[in-house]
Amino acid sequence: MKIVFFGTPYFAVPVLEKIYNGRYEISAVVTAPDKERGRGKKVSFTPVKDFAVQNNLTVLQPEKLNDEKFVTELRNFNADLFIIVAFKILPKSVFTIPPKGSFNLHGSLLPKYRGAAPIQWSLINGDKITGLTTFFLQEKVDTGNMILQKEIIINDEDNFGSLHDKMSAAGAELVFDTIKLIEEGKVNLKEQDDSLSSPAPKITKELCEINWTDPAEKIHNLIRGLSPYPGAFFKQNGKIYKIYKTKINSDINLQPGKISQTKKEIFVGCGINSLEILEIQPEGRKRMMSEEFLRGYSLI
Repeated sequence: MKIVFFGTPYFAVPVLEKIYNGRYEISAVVTAPDKERGRGKKVSFTPVKDFAVQNNLTVLQPEKLNDEKFVTELRNFNADLFIIVAFKILPKSVFTIPPKGSFNLHGSLLPKYRGAAPIQWSLINGDKITGLTTFFLQEKVDTGNMILQKEIIINDEDNFGSLHDKMSAAGAELVFDTIKLIEEGKVNLKEQDDSLSSPAPKITKELCEINWTDPAEKIHNLIRGLSPYPGAFFKQNGKIYKIYKTKINSDINLQPGKISQTKKEIFVGCGINSLEILEIQPEGRKRMMSEEFLRGYSLI
């Protein structure tokens, strides 16, 4: 079985590694172009490219996915299957190339959370269970027939970082199982019920700003869903503070946005109940525990 793998971020690396260590031939790896980062304009690779280069895999980095030269190059690999994990939307001219099709790994139990940020939205909405789905690509995004699904428990202490890593590891196993089913011709496809679909749009800066008139539980879940990246924030005294970890407190009664401090603790009033801030990052400074923050800063 010859495979072309499409992926860019860290989420895709365990999947690629699992395929690489298996018995399948990776004809090429397709990832995003290199970028210049920082003041020194140092060129950085995507995490997927890092893995591919270290393991001497052929790497393609097209600027445009419908470029004729790129499409011809893909055809010339004569791959049996394309696998897509955390990559851009592929045009039909690309995903219809391999004879066994192209499938995607998605970070939700489809048709729930179709879109760019399924893991974040499951936390923001306070879900207790999420999951992973492999499905064959169709022209309409995230709507293809499903191959396999796996449920993932969301623990109370999970944030985006921990859930991301948990799902990435589980996704590697699910993709590998999916490849075997396709190879053996044992796939039992399941259509998605569009009436049960829900969106998972891209995370915007506006979404990241905390509204203290919301209930404490809603704000707490927003912070979990955006920690450690990009981070929920609020503005105080003309400065921006990012919050990474909180705890709901129903004993302290404060008006929404009102702050109370001790030598070690920070409490903020919400629409319902209050939140204790456990990890905070002042603008231009490092992330720190509240006790450390209070030794040199104050929000009041």
